[in-house]
Amino acid sequence: MTVAAFVVLAIYTISLLYITVYCLLQFNLLYHYKQHPAPVNLPPLQAVAPAEPARKDGHSAAAHSAYPTRSHRTSGIDLAPAAPPPYPFVTIQLPIYNELYVIGRLIDAVAAFDYPRDRFEIHVLDDSTDETVALVAERVAHYRARGFLIEQIIREERQGYKAGALRDGMHVARGEFVAIFDADFVPDPSFLRRTIPYFTDPKVGVVQTRWEHLNEDYSLITRLQALQLNVHFTVEQVGRMNGGHLLQFNGTAGVWRRAAIEAGGGWQPDTLTEDLDLSIRTQLAGYRIQYLERVGSPAELPVEMNSFKSQQHRWMKGGAETARKMLPDVWHSDLAFGHKVQATAHLLASSIFLFVFLCGVFSVPLLFLFGELAQYGFSKNFFALFLAGLLSVIGIYYVANVQSVANKEPSFVKSLIKFAFLFPLFLALSMGLSLHNSVAVLQGYRGKKSPFVRTPKFNISTVRDKLSTKKYLSGKLNLITVGEGLLSVYFLFAVWGAFYLQNTTFVVFHALLALGYGTIFFFSVKHLGLAK
Repeated sequence: MTVAAFVVLAIYTISLLYITVYCLLQFNLLYHYKQHPAPVNLPPLQAVAPAEPARKDGHSAAAHSAYPTRSHRTSGIDLAPAAPPPYPFVTIQLPIYNELYVIGRLIDAVAAFDYPRDRFEIHVLDDSTDETVALVAERVAHYRARGFLIEQIIREERQGYKAGALRDGMHVARGEFVAIFDADFVPDPSFLRRTIPYFTDPKVGVVQTRWEHLNEDYSLITRLQALQLNVHFTVEQVGRMNGGHLLQFNGTAGVWRRAAIEAGGGWQPDTLTEDLDLSIRTQLAGYRIQYLERVGSPAELPVEMNSFKSQQHRWMKGGAETARKMLPDVWHSDLAFGHKVQATAHLLASSIFLFVFLCGVFSVPLLFLFGELAQYGFSKNFFALFLAGLLSVIGIYYVANVQSVANKEPSFVKSLIKFAFLFPLFLALSMGLSLHNSVAVLQGYRGKKSPFVRTPKFNISTVRDKLSTKKYLSGKLNLITVGEGLLSVYFLFAVWGAFYLQNTTFVVFHALLALGYGTIFFFSVKHLGLAK
């Protein structure tokens, strides 16, 4: 029994140590983020003159103004140089698969870009197998009749999924630069004017904008997703940029230099996160990513639990696949040691869920073994050393959701109250996802292949929109969902055990785990009933 007690203690402690080290590395990104804080009351960005209709020579009158030869790379401010004459030709790629509810909205938004109409083309890379094909054909014909350079490109076979569509689309793309949008995005008309000018720096291979959330206030689920995504699109991206670390193209709402795609080896479909994969390869090839915190690109968050979980599965498994593929190249590169460490933490980010899962599961037997371990001088106060990780997480999420530009709440008091309410629920939800995400991570490291399952979006932004009328919902109960229900009971038992043993060391931790797993299980089962 003593050997078992020390084995349990070792697994729990190693897991907790991993989580703490990861959190401290994230805190380092917060430090870099705060080095150059965004100014308060920043005026609207007007660094580029409004685009005018192109002249016969392909130039715009606004394009003849002077412009600097390098971009201004500052956190939060995002001051862009003016676009060089003539306006560079841009290919806009819209890779889609069965997006009946949102693709029309995206095409309309892209067609509204205030960039010379003869200086960009729109390619709808349509792998759809349903009514989406006809809807896209109608919108393409509508805009083509109005003089737009727009095409619907249909492949005979959906090989390579999204990465394959982007790869094959490059064969017909004419642009020196390639902008990419997923189907649920609604970019601002000024998108190209605010991104293309950064390419005056020849080392910039990618310009990535911040995701905003069209339906953040739809439900508690969407609010918690926004809380997490805001961290990545403020502290993490800006912190990595300020620190000189490797960044990430997020698969959408960004622009690539065509030469950078080619230098990185092109789009490759051997991972589920082709965006992260190509990002790393391109930066190792000598290009850098310019991140624009103050240029937002609105998108729709998943509103249904099983769609959200499928998105998480793709991100977590793809992250593990990319780590397996790219970590050797990172460590054999000429990057400085500190940059390699941060790149490793970035690529291994999905693994945090595996250690959260282990930490939770092994904390329950540890609760009942404290008495035996105490005989050998072990003190539960030892775990107080790991509070640094929790404090780091609180600080990071506070800055990202209260102090950053992602916070749309005008009142500081309301922002603080909202954060104080949502953050504990976010912790519970994140821990409740740890079983589901751990399975995805292990599959990724094992090399188990699975299809690219896109996250369906439904053009839902208010509570008046009816999810029950939508298609694309999955109606299958799986073993992971059953396991989440059983784990909620497991941690409820641990809460009871804390009071029975009069040892409340883990009671808050176990209560959050019970709440998280219970919530994930409840909504997973509830939303199964919406599937047609």
